[in-house]
Amino acid sequence: MTNDLISIPCALMRGGTSKGPFFLASDLPSDPLVRDRVLLAALGSGHVLQIDGIGGGHPTTSKVAIVDRSARADAHVDYLFAQVRVEEHYVDLTPNCGNMLAAVGPFAIEAGLVPARAPETLVRIFNVNTRKIIEARVPTRDGKVLYTGDRVIPGVPGTGAPISLSFLDAAGSMTGKLLPTGNARDTIEGIEATLIDCAIPMVLFRAEQLGLSGGESAAELNADAELLERLRVLRIHAGRRMGISDAADRVVPKPILISRPAQGGTLRVRYFMPDRCHLTLAATGAVGIATACATPETIAAEMAGRVVLPARVLLEHPQGQMEVTLEKMGESDGVRAGVVRTARRLFDGRVFVRPSVFDLRESSVASSSGRELIASP
Repeated sequence: MTNDLISIPCALMRGGTSKGPFFLASDLPSDPLVRDRVLLAALGSGHVLQIDGIGGGHPTTSKVAIVDRSARADAHVDYLFAQVRVEEHYVDLTPNCGNMLAAVGPFAIEAGLVPARAPETLVRIFNVNTRKIIEARVPTRDGKVLYTGDRVIPGVPGTGAPISLSFLDAAGSMTGKLLPTGNARDTIEGIEATLIDCAIPMVLFRAEQLGLSGGESAAELNADAELLERLRVLRIHAGRRMGISDAADRVVPKPILISRPAQGGTLRVRYFMPDRCHLTLAATGAVGIATACATPETIAAEMAGRVVLPARVLLEHPQGQMEVTLEKMGESDGVRAGVVRTARRLFDGRVFVRPSVFDLRESSVASSSGRELIASP
């Protein structure tokens, strides 16, 4: 307690092209409703700039990672991702975030949850949101995480040490099926689409069917109110078909526009989060799009020319390219999808919140756990 504020330990970290506070689960309230209230207060949600918190006023900088030692035999740590809305008092626990995931391994090592080994430390991460395992290989030396290196990540200034992420059999992250409708293609309001769930639920559209070239900048797409509204309606319809009945209140499925590559890649993509176009590309989105390229009869496979495993898929986004490697997992039907990201610890400290956030009688908070806190009169 400092004066009349309550402080909670956290580390602000960049993971890939995202940024947010990382907490140990033991430092947050165990009650999910109280925990979510703390997260909203810590980031300053409810204001376009998140001016009264440490959020950055943008979906890519309004994210939280909660990490704990895992009780599972096949994982070192558990990682719960929270997408904290900027302007609404809403915490969405539905998706995983692959960019934030890049910093989970370094955070776990520095928190003493996983012992460091040289020249790299394998951290097996159980993503609580999707109930999937991801392996992170973190460069380490003399018991410490190495952050400096020569790896370039489009959308991030400078260079960093490469952190390899392997998504193990990421299909069916929320719906339990790679193709939730059983079809490689569906038609939604006259638009042909592929509804796929791999690392994160998403719906793919050809950019040309929406009157676009696919090469538009994120700023141009975000300024097109008519397009954004159309994508909102289309993704809600897609969500219902995927079994996500409340898609209007969630950040999934993510709408994605695909077009033919312009810079020698496999596909050109524009990824929405879901109401704004991503300045680059989400790592989970890249895994799903690459998997769609390798899935027969999807619109991605038709446009890219079906990708046969093992394969290297290059996805062009507004600021460069992201590479995804795909390979079979032994004799099973599962696929291992790999991406390389960088991460950096930005600061350590304590975030301060008002004591009132612990009082369930005050204000209202909604979360994707399906429970809602109603304001007291």
